[in-house]
Amino acid sequence: SEKLYTASPGLVNGLQARTFGVWTLLSSVIRCLCAVDIRNRTLYHITLFTFFLALAHFLSEVFIYHTAALTIGVMAPLMVASFSIMGLLIGLQYLEVEALSQNKKKN
Repeated sequence: SEKLYTASPGLVNGLQARTFGVWTLLSSVIRCLCAVDIRNRTLYHITLFTFFLALAHFLSEVFIYHTAALTIGVMAPLMVASFSIMGLLIGLQYLEVEALSQNKKKN
């Protein structure tokens, strides 16, 4: 939290930092499960949503709440979330095509 919320460090307390840590752990577990079972559409969509949440969180901290500055500590998660969203959206098209081809094989 000290490297992330550099614009207003007085607004960040230990509870918020621990909550953010738990969120980070939870989202990483979801993302690892998606990597193991990439064809699970529900898990894929949940993983995509975690990246949208992360992007929204960091953008709001920089531009709305002004608690974070655009330093490398904020730019790195913004880039990871943005590139991951793009990759997952591209992969979603292949997931849908695969589901359609499997339905045609069954019929």
